[in-house]
Order: sequence, then structure tokens, then C-alpha cells
Amino acid sequence: MNQIIKFISHYRLTVTGFIACLLTTACTDKQPQAQDDYIVAAWVWPSCHDDERGKDLFWKEGPGEWEMIKKARPLFDGHYQPKQPLWGYEPDDDPGIMEKWISAASGHKVNTFIFDWYWYDGKPFLESTVRTFTKSPNTGKMNFYLMWANHHITGRSLNSYKYSVEKYPDDTLIWKGTVDWDDYKNAVAYVITHFLHQPNYLRIDGQPVFAIYRTDLLLESFGNSWEETRKGLDYFRDEVKKAGFPGLHLQLIHDWNWEEPYLLSPQAAGEKTVREVTALLGINSITSYNMGQCSNDHVQNAAFAHTLREKLDAALDIPVFPCVSTGFDNSPRFPDQTIKGIYNRNPESFIPLLLQAKEYADKHPDQPKIVVINAWNEWIEGSYLLPDMKYGFGYLEAVRDVMSGKYDGYMK
Repeated sequence: MNQIIKFISHYRLTVTGFIACLLTTACTDKQPQAQDDYIVAAWVWPSCHDDERGKDLFWKEGPGEWEMIKKARPLFDGHYQPKQPLWGYEPDDDPGIMEKWISAASGHKVNTFIFDWYWYDGKPFLESTVRTFTKSPNTGKMNFYLMWANHHITGRSLNSYKYSVEKYPDDTLIWKGTVDWDDYKNAVAYVITHFLHQPNYLRIDGQPVFAIYRTDLLLESFGNSWEETRKGLDYFRDEVKKAGFPGLHLQLIHDWNWEEPYLLSPQAAGEKTVREVTALLGINSITSYNMGQCSNDHVQNAAFAHTLREKLDAALDIPVFPCVSTGFDNSPRFPDQTIKGIYNRNPESFIPLLLQAKEYADKHPDQPKIVVINAWNEWIEGSYLLPDMKYGFGYLEAVRDVMSGKYDGYMK
């Protein structure tokens, strides 16, 4: 079914040509092509396996964050916890599982995975899942790209039982999301060498897409200097060009914590508008990781996200790619905190969100028709397309139906 991606008017999706072919072991002269021109991209949270670095620090019982998911308990009548995957608590870096994932995704119009990618203390973390994806025999059915999840990691953020308030009242900082220049250069070299030359790495106008999660910590990495931060991003662009690509498509993830469009807090941005920030850094596009959690009602969260997306679109002169979420419930990770995003979460309420996102894409013909979904497998936060014992394949079927045009006649 879906193999990525048609050429679309202004922004064409291509490989980099002969030089890229020389540098990859599985080269083709084109990226995989899609039967339609929509790029439906789902976030992949790669925590449910025995990670070499994570097992001792976070999940001795494991595998990976399945430990936390299986410990979840309902906090009120009707609260669906623990989540029960239809295919069981399977390791997300298992080759057989990944092959099944790719088949299920591509068979339901999800044609791109966005992998959360981490870099701490000079080496990657939770990377085996994306490595398994690139080696899968059916990887050519989909495209992928990376989001550098450059946030801090505390003990309690990944295991609130091991790093409980009683044991660690002030929590424990495990890794900082900031980097110095040497570490940054090593990360850039690593990404280019190991990922950007993959034949199915997503490219826009031949430029590999690379997303960055925390603009504020990126800025902090370069001494909170806009000039140094731009210099750092220009270094990345130059290294990508040296590797044979025409450039680098840099994407930032916008912040949901404010009612007006921001990529970082108003305090960190100073008096700079979101448009000024993107221009200063030379950013190519914006998307989000989820729809925010302003209330306990998923539909209300969606309405808030829709309004903010419209504000971002009006404020920027670069593409804003809509992101819709299947839901949110991170009580397995933080069982003692107030729950948000619980009510009105089901495949039926997800369909209108997808329809709105698709309509937004159609109304922006000068940019790629990208729809981002939170998420493929973030069970720990209640955001997943994968089938479970409650909804079956409902979320995947919703994507397939909307993106195949089942409801198009009712949207005109």
C-alpha cells in the first residue's frame, strides 16, 4: 500500500542523487513512492525494550517502560488502566515486531514514522528501535525521520517507583538535554553517518528532515545566544551539504504551555515573536508533539490545539504541519498527579480531528501535505494507534478511512 511519496507542487520529496547512492548500502534512485500525496507521520516512542543504558538506571524489571505500563492501576471507575495491547507487551526493537508494525502502519495509510531520538553524554539512548526499523525487510514501505528529544531526564520521569518522592524528595537529574560544542558536533556527525543516507529517510526538496524538541534547551546549549545558536544550526546545515545533500530541513516543535504561539517561553524568547525566532534560526517548518493538556476532556484539548494552530499559521511564513492526538493519560508514569485528557477519548472522536488536519493540509497547497499523529505506540501516555483489547484496530481504521477519502464528500 503506502510507499512514500509523490512529488508535490512546490516542495518535492526526493533522494539526494548519486552521492547519496554511493554512501548507502541499500540505495535506490528514488524514495519509496506513495499512492497519494499525504504524508501521515506518527511519533514513535522507543522505550519498551531492554535498553543497554536504561535497564540499570530505570527499568530492571522491564522490558523497558512496559514495567511502568503493566503496573498502572485505574484511579476511578471506568478508568482504562493498565492498557492492554492486542499483541501483548512486545519489545519495540524486536525484528519480527517491527516488521508487523510496518505492515500494520502502511496498510492503514500511516506512511512515515518519526522516531524520538536521544543523545546524552556523547552517545545515543533508546536507539535500537529505529535501528531495527532501518534493517527490517519491509522498511521500504515507509519513510522515517528523527526528532532530537533534547530534554532533561530525571529519575522520576522514567520510573516514579524507583525514584519515588519518599526516596528522592528533590528527584534526581540523570541527564541534561543541553550539549557543548564538541558533543554537538559529535551528534551531528553521528546522525549524518548513521541515518540521513538511508534511502527512506524523509526528505523535502532533497533535504533530510530533522526535528528538534526543545528550542529553549537548544538555545541554552549555545550560551542563550541567538547568534551562537544560529551558528550551531548553520554548522549542521554545512555538514549535511558536505555529505552530498542540497541542505537540511530543520523543524521545531512548538510549546503548548501558552495561549499564544511560542516555540519557547516568553521569558526565554524575550521580545522576539515566533516569526522572528524562526527567521533568526533559519527554521523550515513547525509541528507539535501532541495537542497539549489544558483539560480532562480530549475534545476540549483538541479545540484548544486547533485554535493555536490557526494562530501559528497566521503568525508564520513557513509551513505549520498539523498534529492530532489519539488521547492523553500519563498516569502510568506519574500515578500521583492530576489526570488530564481522559474523557471523550475514542476512535470516533479521533475521526473529526483527522478530518480537520487533512482539510488544513488541503488548504495549504504550497507545502507538503503532512499530517502528524501522536502517537504510534506511546502507551505510557495513553497515545497510540496500535491495536489494543478495548478499541481493537479502531484508531488505525480511522486513519485509513479519513486518509482514503471516505468522508471527503461530507467536508465540502
